[in-house]
Amino acid sequence: MEEDLHLTTKWDKTFPKSEEVEHKKITFHNRYGITLAADMYIPKNRNGKLKAIAISGPFGAVKEQASGLYAQELAKRGFLTIAFDPSFTGESGGYPRNVASPDINTEDFQAAVDYLSTNDLVDSEKIGILGICGWGGMALNAAALDTRVKATVTSTMYDMSRVNANGYFDEGDKEEVRYENKKNLNHQRTLDYQNKTYARAGGCLPLPVPDDVPFYVKDYSNYYKGRGYHQRSLNSNEGWNVTGCMSFINQPLLKYSNEIRSAVLMIHGEKAHSLYFSKDAYANMIKNNKYIDNKKLMIIPDAVHTDLYDNMDKIPFTEIENFYNKYLEM
Repeated sequence: MEEDLHLTTKWDKTFPKSEEVEHKKITFHNRYGITLAADMYIPKNRNGKLKAIAISGPFGAVKEQASGLYAQELAKRGFLTIAFDPSFTGESGGYPRNVASPDINTEDFQAAVDYLSTNDLVDSEKIGILGICGWGGMALNAAALDTRVKATVTSTMYDMSRVNANGYFDEGDKEEVRYENKKNLNHQRTLDYQNKTYARAGGCLPLPVPDDVPFYVKDYSNYYKGRGYHQRSLNSNEGWNVTGCMSFINQPLLKYSNEIRSAVLMIHGEKAHSLYFSKDAYANMIKNNKYIDNKKLMIIPDAVHTDLYDNMDKIPFTEIENFYNKYLEM
C-alpha cells in the first residue's frame, strides 16, 4: 500500500526544462513500506523497450537539483531515467523526516530497480544506477547486493560511513574521538525524545561565506545557498537532524565492493576535497576482484566537488552515455 504523497505539479527544478524529453512524476515503494517520489524523463523519439537508469544524490539534496539534471540529460541521450528523493527527504515518504540510513537508502536504489524492472517501457535486462556524492557510496553498496544492476556510475562520491566515523580527511579516526562523538549524539537522542522533536544540524553556511573557512565549505554554500538553492533541499535549509546520520558510524557501506561483478565507472574532480573517497573506494573495489576489466576511475581535470553537480562543461556526459550503452547491452 503506497502512501498518498502530495507532489507538486509545477516545474520547480534548478535547471531549465528540455523539450526533447517527456517528464512526469511517479511514485514507487521500497521494501520497508516507504513510498518514494521521483521524476521520470523519457526520450520523445524512442523505439522499443529502453535502457533505464535510476539516479539519486547528492547527500542532502533533492531530485530537483543535480540528480534531475543528470536524469534529463541522459534521457536526451536515449535512456529512460528516474531521479528520486531518498526515504525521509524531499517529496518522498517516511518518518521521522531528515534522517539517513545505510540500509534503507541502499534499499531505495533497489526499490527503484524493482520499479524499472516491471515498467512496460523498460528492458528489464538493461538497468543501471547512478549515485552523486553520498549516494555514490549507496550506489556501490546496491551494486554489490543487486545482481539486476548491470552498470553503475558514481559522481564526486562520498563514503558516508567513513566520513561519519572518521571525520573529514580521517582526522578523527581515533577511538577517543569517535567515543566523544557518539556520546554527544546519544545525549541529543535523549533531548530529542524529551522534547518530542528532532534538533536540526543546520545546512550550508549562508552567503556570503566568511573568507576564513575551507574552500569546500564555500563550494557547498555557493551551490546549495546560491545557484542550486531549493526549498526542499536539506543542505539549502536547516540540514539533517543532528542524529540523522549516526548509524553510518559503525555500519561500513563498502565492505563487499570488491565482489561487484558488474561494470562501474567512478568519476571525480581533480581538485575536489573529496577525491580521496573515490581513489580509495576504487582501489578497494578492484583489490582481489576477479572482475576488474569493466571498472574505471575517471578524474576530471581542474574540477572541484560541486562542478560535477551542475557544470555542464565538466560533467563527462558523453563518457557516461558511452559507458551505459556498452555495458547495458552485455
